[in-house]
Amino acid sequence: MSYEQHPNDEAVTHAAQATIPTALADLGNLVRIPGIAWPAFDQTNLQRSAAAVAALFEETGMFDSVEVKTAAIPGTDEHGQPAILATRAAKNGKPTILLYAHHDVQPQGDAELWETPPFEPTVRDGRLYGRGAADDKAGIMAHVAAVRTMKEVYGDDLDLGISIFIEGEEEFGSRSFAQFLSDNIDALRSDVIVVADSGNWDSETPGLTVSLRGNARFTLKVRTLEHASHSGMFGGAIPDAMMATVKLLSTLWAADGSVAVAGMTERDAETPEYTEATLRDEAGLLPGVSPIGNGTILSRIWNKPSITVTGIDFTSVEAASNTISPEVTVVISARVAPGQEATEAYAAMEAHLRANAPFGAELTFSDVDLGNGFLVDTSGATVSLARQAMHDAYGKAPVDLGVGGSIPFIADLVREIPGADILVTGVEDPHSRAHSPNESLHLATFQNAVVTEALLLSRLNAQTK
Repeated sequence: MSYEQHPNDEAVTHAAQATIPTALADLGNLVRIPGIAWPAFDQTNLQRSAAAVAALFEETGMFDSVEVKTAAIPGTDEHGQPAILATRAAKNGKPTILLYAHHDVQPQGDAELWETPPFEPTVRDGRLYGRGAADDKAGIMAHVAAVRTMKEVYGDDLDLGISIFIEGEEEFGSRSFAQFLSDNIDALRSDVIVVADSGNWDSETPGLTVSLRGNARFTLKVRTLEHASHSGMFGGAIPDAMMATVKLLSTLWAADGSVAVAGMTERDAETPEYTEATLRDEAGLLPGVSPIGNGTILSRIWNKPSITVTGIDFTSVEAASNTISPEVTVVISARVAPGQEATEAYAAMEAHLRANAPFGAELTFSDVDLGNGFLVDTSGATVSLARQAMHDAYGKAPVDLGVGGSIPFIADLVREIPGADILVTGVEDPHSRAHSPNESLHLATFQNAVVTEALLLSRLNAQTK
């Protein structure tokens, strides 16, 4: 990969590197705020988090306006969680870039599984540990550090337009995202969009995400009895709800663990080499446990559907008694292959479950949440510019990545801001353990990500629309 160096590249690189200590200190302060969008958690922490993020962008002195705003949740009387909107107008015919990340985080999960407190940032072995340290408060700080770099190198002479959108409910379904876009479209309209919520090939090799799976999540209640009954009196004659649920759920997968639902499609695309040993290392697969599915490992993660049971309501082990249960409720989360509509995949799953309900079990579907996947157009000049910036920052050519996760709101961005080049980047590496205990950020990766974004902003500033 070749690129004619811009006169400011060296200054930008040095300035970006110099921002890292302050950026990491600020990241630690953000990690200490447990901003979780689930209603069961203290929502004032999201207000604290939003105010802290807004202050970071305000302090750069680079924006015409910095606001904390909310938007209505369509179909309800509620508003979404606080988001940060900052704008800087382009000058002299330069493009505008929109930088996205989110400040809300996943719940901590089982505190006993954390080696250090989840909301107390801790550095060890070249990584910063803490909930949100990678997903996605590091994405926020990559944006802040890149803007600080522009301030240091260009000052008031920067002509590039910059908009900032830091969401507050991405981990809770981005319920007000589309409305927020619609309400603020004039401020958010841009030529380039950077979604800093993905990952890299490894801690040393950058990745540009070019495909994302969609998602289809829903709650399923399986009911077999009007009321609970004594297992000694009726066991063997009537189906308990758990047995019916286990038999029903087992039909979703083939013997090798691949999805066995007619109508859920796969994408045919080549994938880079990725060994089972790497999978075991990065995913923590136990020695005696085999991978599931068929085809190349990355095709299973990037290009094929998956179905996971992520929650269940049933009698706890401590409260277990000799009782035949009347109902079981589960949450099913499916990843949908890129190119298939989430509505189509959900319809296929619902039809499959209804057709396979054992013993005539009564099924109820609710809380359906759907999001489409995304395929990036990699032919544009901005994608080339991003790849070049990654190469120069990391010293390695980037890998085009598919991602098994979902960022459904990208479809909203495409709809509301047509024609914008969308770059899906990130600061995570395969050992970041986002959503899991002991989430962490690789510090060298973070520095390279900051340099990448600063170089991208500087080089966009040299272009005209």
